[in-house]
Amino acid sequence: MSTRCYQDAIELLNSLQTNAAVLEAARAAGPRLNPNAIPEMIEFLERIEYTCEDLNGLNVIHITGTKGKGSASAFTDSILRHVKPDWKVGLYTSPHLVAVRERIRIGGKPLSEEDFAKYFFEVWDRLQKNGPRTPEFPMMPNYFRYLTLMAYHAFMSEKVDATILEVGIGGAGDSTNIVPKPVVTGITALGLDHTAVLGKTIDAIAWQKGGIYKEGVPALSVDQPEEGMKVLKQRAQESQAAYFMEVPSLPGGSSVRLGIVVALVVLFAGLENTKWPGRCQTVLDPDHQHTTWYFDGAHTTESLSCCTHWFVQPGVGLPKVSEPRPSRVLIFNCTSGRSGSNFLGTILDRIRDLLVRHGSEEKVESFFDQIIFCSNVTYADGHFKGDLTSRALSTADLVHLKTQHELASAWSRLVPTYPSDAVHVLPSIEHAIRTVRKFSNSAEKISVLVTGSLHLVGGVIEVAGLSSIAL
Repeated sequence: MSTRCYQDAIELLNSLQTNAAVLEAARAAGPRLNPNAIPEMIEFLERIEYTCEDLNGLNVIHITGTKGKGSASAFTDSILRHVKPDWKVGLYTSPHLVAVRERIRIGGKPLSEEDFAKYFFEVWDRLQKNGPRTPEFPMMPNYFRYLTLMAYHAFMSEKVDATILEVGIGGAGDSTNIVPKPVVTGITALGLDHTAVLGKTIDAIAWQKGGIYKEGVPALSVDQPEEGMKVLKQRAQESQAAYFMEVPSLPGGSSVRLGIVVALVVLFAGLENTKWPGRCQTVLDPDHQHTTWYFDGAHTTESLSCCTHWFVQPGVGLPKVSEPRPSRVLIFNCTSGRSGSNFLGTILDRIRDLLVRHGSEEKVESFFDQIIFCSNVTYADGHFKGDLTSRALSTADLVHLKTQHELASAWSRLVPTYPSDAVHVLPSIEHAIRTVRKFSNSAEKISVLVTGSLHLVGGVIEVAGLSSIAL
């Protein structure tokens, strides 16, 4: 490679993605985790010339959960930076919205393109120089593991004072779970997600999440379903955690509660300064004054219920008294393997309940004027923005829009009276934006709810030209 710029780094990083065929085979095989996940990750770390004990110096706050783990991580980061402005605080989260460097933040800001490229190639070169010591271990880590190694390297190089690590999937076998002595570990609300990997029951998922608890380290959790809480307490006891603490109920939701209490174990205060794009976010379109975008990357039934609760209230998706009703558009997508029918049913049930609660005469069947089901492909020519490239999409989804047609069919079954010409199955996010623009050419106000996938939310922010104000 003749140059070593940011785009070169992104191209190489994308080559580490797992392709659709491998993912589909893993789903078909049922819940099965790599038994060598942690030993492999430790060897990768040693190949980039660090030890696990070195990571203790990062003063890690380790957070997992099904719903709210990213928000809890963002709240904790903001709190620490608020009360310790002289500290350099590292934050590692996933996924990203528009640029992959959003995943690794220092002082609340993503790595610059220059620093991202620098740390990327330093890790790449060390892995190439120091080959695998264990014969059956892979030469290179996959996409997420590589970014985790990059985060460790960046935070060590920048000598951060504290680090918040958000788990990718699960906990026990996650690449973030090689820090021997975090400062504190915390678990947000449990739910059924990634069941093909973690198991199909709450107790099975709780076992995986509880794998982040460590000997001598405080083990926290928000209130959980009974079967999940029982497993978490057992995991804390087995790991010989310093203590197990159930976070008491406070206003603001479980992720806010965990963010508060995790930070109190270290320090306290500062929630209002948190900025976490793509979650219950309202953005006024600067170029189309009558269009307002509502973004929430909800991708479980629980989070979609919360998203709908946020949107269907006066002053958000519902008009205030004396205001005219806006035209409403739903842009939705979900990852293949997740139950789109259940997700859409959750949205409709929640809208129905909230319309009654707010005394609205509107009907759930006609709440949205237009429905768009589009793929996460960025552009109309079939290409992705480099940072948004996904090799996890199958040919059936890329070419035949299998998931989007299934969503449209599910919507028609759930709302049989809904006009078919108001349901749009589109091949890209750019197509979706063009369609919204056609609706927004009049003086009528238009409210666009984008949900079901953080990848979708990030793509819409990018293509609609909202990055400068949304991120």
